[in-house]
Amino acid sequence: MGAMFEELDYWPTEIGALTLRRRWEPRLGRDVYEIHLGGESLMTSAITESEVALADLGLAAAGANRPLDVVVGGLGLGHTAHAALAHDTVQSLIVVEMLEGVLSWHERGLLPLSAQLTEDPRCRLVQGDFFALASAASGFDPDRPGRRFDAILVDIDHSPEMLLDDRSTAFYGPDGLRALAAHLTPGGVFGLWSNDRPDPAFADRLGQAFAHARAEPVTFHNPFQDRPFTQTVYLGQTAAATSSP
Repeated sequence: MGAMFEELDYWPTEIGALTLRRRWEPRLGRDVYEIHLGGESLMTSAITESEVALADLGLAAAGANRPLDVVVGGLGLGHTAHAALAHDTVQSLIVVEMLEGVLSWHERGLLPLSAQLTEDPRCRLVQGDFFALASAASGFDPDRPGRRFDAILVDIDHSPEMLLDDRSTAFYGPDGLRALAAHLTPGGVFGLWSNDRPDPAFADRLGQAFAHARAEPVTFHNPFQDRPFTQTVYLGQTAAATSSP
């Protein structure tokens, strides 16, 4: 049993104070790690089902029988990146994180999954604004401009309608989603985490940008509310390559 509550680190940022906290959660019988930004809870290790589902659903759609090059947008506590690396098909993973503090926490080994990410030779942590990179032709790999990926998995904003700040607004429109799709290989998959239930309006926009699109509800037991809770993973897939006659 750890301390009842401990603030592990604090970073001022342009979008609010960033803090990493650890506390003992008696309902779970274990320590819980939490990230707060601007006084609001950003993520917690108490509930990770949908973050893991983002990786599992996205990579299953991308293909189970071929090597995959993957981008994860948003490092956070590392659960989506860790779940992606659990797939043997993943041959490379770039994790894009804007906040220097979050990168520092993992590089300093402050989080339970830090070593598994930083010591895996397939995984590279890159500091950058995911949304700016998504709209740029050079893309996500600073060493290989224009590189395309088999899957791009994103967990940054609370939902397409509830943003951390307004810099990502354009990303969730049809043009922003089409710009993201340009960084995918034929048959490549875009996966997006949302804290809300499926939103038909966003699913429609996703369908305008991708050959195939769907919303996957992820329902699990919320131990704090003691009832089922539903979040969403959106999946958009580019058209597969056509075979030459």
